[in-house]
Amino acid sequence: MKLICIGRNYAAHIDELKNERPSEPVVFIKPDSAVLPKEQDFYIPEFSEDVHYEVEVLVKIKKVGKHIAKEFAHKYYDEIGLGIDFTARDLQSKLKEKGLPWEKAKGFDGAAVIGRWKPKILYESVDNLNFSLIKNGKKVQEGNTSLMLWKIDELIAHVSTYFMLKKGDILFTGTPAGVGKVAPNDYLSGTLEGEQLFELMVK
Repeated sequence: MKLICIGRNYAAHIDELKNERPSEPVVFIKPDSAVLPKEQDFYIPEFSEDVHYEVEVLVKIKKVGKHIAKEFAHKYYDEIGLGIDFTARDLQSKLKEKGLPWEKAKGFDGAAVIGRWKPKILYESVDNLNFSLIKNGKKVQEGNTSLMLWKIDELIAHVSTYFMLKKGDILFTGTPAGVGKVAPNDYLSGTLEGEQLFELMVK
């Protein structure tokens, strides 16, 4: 199982991190060991003092595909979810400054939260989904998939040009503005179309 992640897919998030707007999707991969086990707390790693939450809509791939055309991409997934791409922002910044890969800042153990999955057919359109992250009772991130620079089917087509997609692979589709630091005893929960799909404590 691969965790295929998309960076810089919401304009407001690009602006808040003062990043350059890309001409095509920014793609990186987290190892399967990055998945936070169900019902487990998230522990801030000892190598970072600035871990950020990034809530994202997730897509679970249901069959093998390569060079998938955009118009057929919808046939490759039936489930939509919500999760967090935890990022060691201080470590990422240091690595980026040196022009080095930043997997250590994105792919560490527990850096991928995967909530409950929901059938795609429950939603009128995957390109118009409201989602949010609540931290200690306050909404800190809010987005809608209509604001993606590249929509879900476009992402699947793009990614499958480079990586064969397999059953069980998960696509993290990017985060909206509002990312921020977590601290011990923070309580995080995420909602998709008003339904809570995950919750966790930070330690």
